[in-house]
Order: sequence, then structure tokens, then C-alpha cells
Amino acid sequence: MLKTKRLITDIIIMALLVALDQVSKLWAVRNLKDGTPIILIKGVLQLYYLPNGNTGAAFGILSGHRILFLCIALLVVAVIFYALLRIPCTSKYTFLRILLVFIAAGGAGNMIDRFRLGYVIDFIYFYLINFPIFNVADCYVSVSTILVALIILFGYKENELKELEAAFKLKKGNLDE
Repeated sequence: MLKTKRLITDIIIMALLVALDQVSKLWAVRNLKDGTPIILIKGVLQLYYLPNGNTGAAFGILSGHRILFLCIALLVVAVIFYALLRIPCTSKYTFLRILLVFIAAGGAGNMIDRFRLGYVIDFIYFYLINFPIFNVADCYVSVSTILVALIILFGYKENELKELEAAFKLKKGNLDE
């Protein structure tokens, strides 16, 4: 029962994060498309609508492979849901759960764009280093993935990692624990 409540909470948080991403993209289309960039920090950060959208993955790689990206996003979100079902419901794994929810929300947010538009709406430009233009969903995925790697490498003790590993081994009836 506790896992079901946690999963429902995770889904609600994910839905809110996806909504925030979609609202930010709608705002960008309405306020930045065919307009001048909005300078947030001169010479560093600006909001700039990427004309014709991003049809590729990170940094535009594999541009034009819409079906592939939709399939990958669906797979990633499904794997994260599976992980959320399996992760023990203890406070030591709460941060990991939250990060996985952010990754799934980012994948879902960009998947919605690809499905609906055929491309992803990007509008955040880190001008200082000429970084590729990105969006809120990209932030969710990038930052959360780095943090997941860091907490797995440096945050959990060996016995906690073994507990996670054991949680992912299939046992009859333990999905409803």
C-alpha cells in the first residue's frame, strides 16, 4: 500500500513538472518566436527561441529520427516507473526517487513535443559558452542524471547499494510490499 501511495505521489509530481515544462514552452512560443531574445544576464544567459525547433537529441545529434526518440523516451519512462515500484520506501532513497521523477518528467515533456510537433521547443541559451539552446525538460534530465550518478558513486554505502540491487531482483509478490 505504501508503494502505491508513493507511486501516485511520484506521478502527481511528474505531471506537475511536465506541466511546468509545457507552460514554459508555450510561453516561449508566444513571447520569443519571431522576436528578439530576452537578456537575463548580459553576455551570459538569454531566452531565445530556436527557429524550426530541435528535431534531434541532445545538441541536435541524430536530427530527424522522431520515431526513434519517441521509442527511447517511452522506454526510459517505463524503466523509471519500474524502478519507482522497486526502490525501497525508506527515507534514504527519497532523493533518488525524486531525481528519477525529474528524469521521467523531462523525457515525457520532450516526448510530448516530438509527438505533437515533430520537434522539441528550445529557448534557453547559455550565451557565455555558446552552449546549445535547451529547455526546462532538458534541465530536468541533465541535472538529475548527473546527480543520480553522483549519489550512486558517492552518496550510498555499499550495503545501501546492495539493498537497491536486491530490490530489483524479481521475487514473487514483492511489487505490492
